Amino acid sequence: MRDTLSITASSVDPALLELPWSLPLGEWPQSAIVSLPKGISRHLVRFSSLSGRVVAIKETTVAMARREYDMLGNLARLDAPCVDRVAVIAGRTDANGEPLPAALVTAHLRFSLPYRALFTQVLRPDTATRLVDALAALLVRLHNVGFFWGDVSLSNTLFRRDAGAFAAYLVDAETGELHESGLTRGQREHDLDVARTNIAGEIMDLEAGGRLEGGIDAVAIADGIVSSYHSLWAALTDAESFGTSEAWRITERVRRLNTLGFDIGEMSIERDTDGTRVSIQPKVVDAGHHQRRLLRLTGLDVEENQARRLLNDLDEFRARISRLGDNEELVAHEWLTRVFEPVVTAIPWDLRAKLEPAEVFHQVLEHRWYMSQARGKSAPLAEVLSSYIDTVLRHRRDEATVMGPPTETLAIPIVTSPIPVDDDDDAAVDWRDLV
Repeated sequence: MRDTLSITASSVDPALLELPWSLPLGEWPQSAIVSLPKGISRHLVRFSSLSGRVVAIKETTVAMARREYDMLGNLARLDAPCVDRVAVIAGRTDANGEPLPAALVTAHLRFSLPYRALFTQVLRPDTATRLVDALAALLVRLHNVGFFWGDVSLSNTLFRRDAGAFAAYLVDAETGELHESGLTRGQREHDLDVARTNIAGEIMDLEAGGRLEGGIDAVAIADGIVSSYHSLWAALTDAESFGTSEAWRITERVRRLNTLGFDIGEMSIERDTDGTRVSIQPKVVDAGHHQRRLLRLTGLDVEENQARRLLNDLDEFRARISRLGDNEELVAHEWLTRVFEPVVTAIPWDLRAKLEPAEVFHQVLEHRWYMSQARGKSAPLAEVLSSYIDTVLRHRRDEATVMGPPTETLAIPIVTSPIPVDDDDDAAVDWRDLV
């Protein structure tokens, strides 16, 4: 029983000991369970409250739990988008002394949702495309640090809103492998093939359940991850050759990568023996170009597209107040205190679980644009904010605490599950549609 329990964690939360580990996870009382939506899984997964935060608990073998715990730690050190590990619980026994499965505990990513919880009725083509593009970007980032996933799917991913797009996070690293020397093309293509197959199956599952908008081609959507992945991978890694008189193309390459949200940590530059041509190739590419700039200027830690949008507003603010030559950090502080923070603090307390502050600010900017277009002149921010709160935000669901039915375990080891999302958030979620 409890004296046989073994906890592996970088920092042990005493509250872990209070959870009912002597019961099979499927028999935990409702008092120990937090009901959140979860994709289909090969393992039983439940959510629970731990010291004021929500954690996901997955029953598995000791070896697999410890392997995945270590893998998540390695990915976190590489700054890869994934859930945070919390602990491995081993040595579990029931009241009769019979052994119970080990458990992997991970932190629930706030404001993130599985793809099936991102739409209310049916999946629309544009939403499906945005989800697949987000998964392609995640796969590129993982491959860039040498991670072979082995089980790429929408079901093994969590999505957060990112200024009109989505940011994807790895949830299940059980089948993953980390290769310090990098991945071969064959390994990358294998992951892509698995992703394409799984996504097609997930979309077809939605179609069978009447959750797919008419006219969507599941195979075409699944093929989209291949083209999106190859386009982004080429932009990050392809070598480029040009004449010595076109040295400006080195700067242009850096700017293109910055636009995509990446920074070059190292670049290989070679000149031909006759000195007429130069070849360049990025060697170390880090994601989060706009994130890092915004964090440096304001301390705000947000998603990449959100950072891009906030930085655009910051630059517009700088131009409006005619301080183009002023210290960038001072202007950023002024924008933060005069523009961003007043918008965020104006959101009523009972609505603050709807969306992250950065996403709220992005949507307020969108709302202002539409109101200004309709009027033919700029709409005052205070009026825009009031309109947004009453006509948009108040009618959204709480994405920090979206509630759903308990997750069930698959009877057979399927790698896939349903698919993407529809961004129709003005309607309330009917959880009968999510099962």
